[in-house]
Amino acid sequence: MTGVNEEPAWKQRAVERSIKTAKLRAEQRVQRFLDAAQAIITEKGTTDFTVQEVVDRSKQSLRSFYLQFDGKHELLLALFEDALSRSADQIRAAAAGQDEPIEQLRVSVELLFEFCRPDPTAQRPLFTDFAPQLLVSHPAEVKVAHAPLLALFTELMEKAYEAGELRKDVNPRRAAAMTMQTIMFIAQSTGAPDDATAKPITADEAWQFCSTGFAGK
Repeated sequence: MTGVNEEPAWKQRAVERSIKTAKLRAEQRVQRFLDAAQAIITEKGTTDFTVQEVVDRSKQSLRSFYLQFDGKHELLLALFEDALSRSADQIRAAAAGQDEPIEQLRVSVELLFEFCRPDPTAQRPLFTDFAPQLLVSHPAEVKVAHAPLLALFTELMEKAYEAGELRKDVNPRRAAAMTMQTIMFIAQSTGAPDDATAKPITADEAWQFCSTGFAGK
């Protein structure tokens, strides 16, 4: 017997099923927009496209687009967050191939450097064009987008600290954040040759520079 204000079980199940179905359809629509935008970016090698192009490519309606996104900026942000999440997964997998925590950290730093380094042949405008603009205009959104990467670097830094491979006075969480930000900035600034050496900074140089700040007994 149900209470006076309690919905019948059959009605609760029907509502839950309806919500689940609607959620699944919304997720599918969102993914089609994301796939369409990513395809356009890959073809053009730039984030310079219109919402209408994405709508046409996805074979959905403009109304449907604005039900899912506020506009192009939110679409690009979703793509950027997804790319960072996938990058974190790739870095984690690469790091897992190393036995020592400090080596896992080194591989992660160098791979992050390569992901963020300007490369005309790689066509990564979300990292090389959109990310620097986002950092200036929407720093809070950048922080949220970088959460998976920061979590990974914090985990690796803590493992290295517990293994006694970092200096005793290092705060692993703060070191992880500073290292990640430094590597990304250095990588994104390597488009032009270095004035002192007339050669671009390498991933190994970036690792050596950062690791002097935390590695050691």
